[in-house]
Amino acid sequence: MADLRRPGIRAGALLLMLATSGCSVMDSNAVGTLIYHTTEGRVLQIDSPPVDGCHRLAPSGAKYIANNTLNDLILYTGPDCRSLADTETFYLATQMSDPGVPGQVPWRSFTVVGGNA
Repeated sequence: MADLRRPGIRAGALLLMLATSGCSVMDSNAVGTLIYHTTEGRVLQIDSPPVDGCHRLAPSGAKYIANNTLNDLILYTGPDCRSLADTETFYLATQMSDPGVPGQVPWRSFTVVGGNA
């Protein structure tokens, strides 16, 4: 009887190991989409961006951003996750958007909150 249970136990252990390793891979990305409009009016989408590092937006920048990920973001006016002189960063919570205001400097990069820049 013990010989019949061993393959089942091994298969269960393998499935548990695969499930937990899959979850750790998911943790390294902000699950969901980031949709933004460039200053030229193009609509671009980023799917599940990594939580670590600085992420550049289109060279012209974004005037509207919708954060449809499960993570908060910090937006920057510079392309290297630093804000240009006389501009501020913007904290964009999950499931929120920044419609921008006329005359605002476009956003050019972002980091994911909880990641390492």
